[in-house]
Amino acid sequence: MADKLTAVKGMNDILPPESARWEWLEDKVRALMGRYAYRNIRTPILEHTQLFVRGIGEVTDIVEKEMYSFDDRADKDGKHDHLTMRPENTASVVRAVTEHNLLYEGGKRLYYMGPMFRRERPQRGRYRQFHQIGAEALGFAGPDVDAELILLAVALWKELGLNDWRLEINSLGQPEERAQHRAELIAHLENHADLLDEEACRRLHSNPLRILDTKNPAMKTVVESAPRLLDFLGAESLAHFEGLKAILDSNAVPWTLNHRLVRGLDYYNLTVFEFVTDRLGAQGTICAGGRYDYLIEQMGGKAAPAVGWALGVERVLELIKEQGTAVELPVPDAYAIIPEAAAWPAASRTLQALRAAGVSVQMHAGSADGMGSMKSQFKKADGSGARFALIFGQAELDAGQVAVKALRGDKGDAALAQVLQPLDAVHAWAQSLRCFG
Repeated sequence: MADKLTAVKGMNDILPPESARWEWLEDKVRALMGRYAYRNIRTPILEHTQLFVRGIGEVTDIVEKEMYSFDDRADKDGKHDHLTMRPENTASVVRAVTEHNLLYEGGKRLYYMGPMFRRERPQRGRYRQFHQIGAEALGFAGPDVDAELILLAVALWKELGLNDWRLEINSLGQPEERAQHRAELIAHLENHADLLDEEACRRLHSNPLRILDTKNPAMKTVVESAPRLLDFLGAESLAHFEGLKAILDSNAVPWTLNHRLVRGLDYYNLTVFEFVTDRLGAQGTICAGGRYDYLIEQMGGKAAPAVGWALGVERVLELIKEQGTAVELPVPDAYAIIPEAAAWPAASRTLQALRAAGVSVQMHAGSADGMGSMKSQFKKADGSGARFALIFGQAELDAGQVAVKALRGDKGDAALAQVLQPLDAVHAWAQSLRCFG
């Protein structure tokens, strides 16, 4: 016997009925994005490696340690592309917007769903193939759109029945303001060099801002006493931040100012934010984002402001489970019971007509041993969750009818009585299968 093949570690199959929970979430997202006038964009999974090096930044964990990158096969001239499976999607969206001149006629509100890839140690809520849903607003400079995106996320939590979250916000200001802060921050950290861990020492001169985001408790005092970026912001940056806070306050959205919040990617400026929960242990961030006004120009496009966020699908679904939020899983409207194989032609015609009318029907399938007893078929019908059983008995078929029996409700309910419906007028009674109970 051949060895059983298994999935790559950290890359998981999503099987029924779990896949129905994913579809439920995706349907909620599509409906909500439509109400906010965000339109769907789909980018390739493979991109040129340089896209992420330029967009995310060379001195980041993603680029340095986590990307799945490889050299493509060489062409006839011996040249090959260096490709990467996308570790995040903002850079890809910006590349697509720039390549296709989408901002030529004005700003765009876009959203995406799909898999991302990072080679890291798999753990709860963190996988090598993981999935993100993101929203990006490109071509809009004001704090009103920053707030709109945060309000969009808050509306999604309400749609999903999630309430155990908190919003943390900060402002990174503009590059020149960060440069002043950077010099002061490096000086502060150098004065406490004996307390820095290996990772902090490595980042000290290449990306000191990321040190503020450390999870090392031994560095807590050093980080908390570090110069605060907010103290280096000029009037325009502060006004932008105050504008955001005013809109959040007017919509009764609670927020916390987190001076240590810097995000892990190089392209952010001004507003950054995270939605965090305490229910998922160390992987507590469920949605994060911010403003990236310089990334489009970095990608070779005409300078334009932009802001966006991404949420981790696996983490959000895990949080939904933790909170005990009920997710209604799909069940068929009806289950077709077929006592004899001779009933297949008439039954299949009827089922096709019902499905064309929008009714969900599961048909009992026979085996090499026959169709099985009526008792076993009714047991499967009940187990399917269907609200009705359609019984294609020979006596009913001879009369041009099918027996319809309700499977859900109180036993004394008159509505549970078996009724006969004509096979030549399916559309006349099809909707009754969907509207009952």
